[in-house]
Amino acid sequence: MRYARVALAGRPVWGRVGEKDIELLAHSPLDGRPDVVGSVPVDGAHWLPPVIPPVFYAVGMNYPRHIAHAGAATPERPEAGYRANNALTGHRSPIVRPADVEGRFEAEPELVAVIGRTLRHATRRQAQDAVFGWTIGNDVSARTWQHQDRSFWRSKNSDTFKPMGPWIETDVDALAATTTLRVNGEVRARFATGDMVFDPFDHIVAITRYSTLHPGDVLWMGAESACALTPGDTVDIEIDGIGVLSNPVHLEGNPS
Repeated sequence: MRYARVALAGRPVWGRVGEKDIELLAHSPLDGRPDVVGSVPVDGAHWLPPVIPPVFYAVGMNYPRHIAHAGAATPERPEAGYRANNALTGHRSPIVRPADVEGRFEAEPELVAVIGRTLRHATRRQAQDAVFGWTIGNDVSARTWQHQDRSFWRSKNSDTFKPMGPWIETDVDALAATTTLRVNGEVRARFATGDMVFDPFDHIVAITRYSTLHPGDVLWMGAESACALTPGDTVDIEIDGIGVLSNPVHLEGNPS
């Protein structure tokens, strides 16, 4: 199943995505099996982030090639940081580069796990069972700010810096997939999605040793590589079996 959130008459509505139509749902599928209350065409849908997470977890330095390129040490245990919900934006919505950003402005293609049940002190099997589905994230970063600031408060958490979508896919072996990043149709990165130091279930077990996970929490799993973005570009991230997350890049104050 593919579950999405779309804007309808100015409000967010959950939907189940088919080939041509989106069946509108009475409530979130994370809250139980919802009734169908209508439908809209897929064409022309205004896609929203497929979930607004209670807590937004993000993993860094989780692919061997990324670690080697950065000259960093391989992590000895799973660790996750946090991102801000204000940074989320949906499929086809613009990534807005602030006018005062200087230096590298980059995209990183990431697998995202969506949690479907409450968990504390999870076993690996419980962690596997707790993943409701998978979506795609684009970890946009302003690198100069990342190195200047004491935290990631603006370098990774500015508005629109975290596109996510287009939907949640519940029936895919995401760790057997391939992730492809394209800019203006040109392949800039391609890697085995599951080639991680620690997989999502390792991280879920580690997180729930100390913190409770709740339905709708998300865990972004890091990327093997990054690539530069320039206003005017369109960046597409494809993960086999999930779909394609596509976003244009705009300069602040310039809508095109």
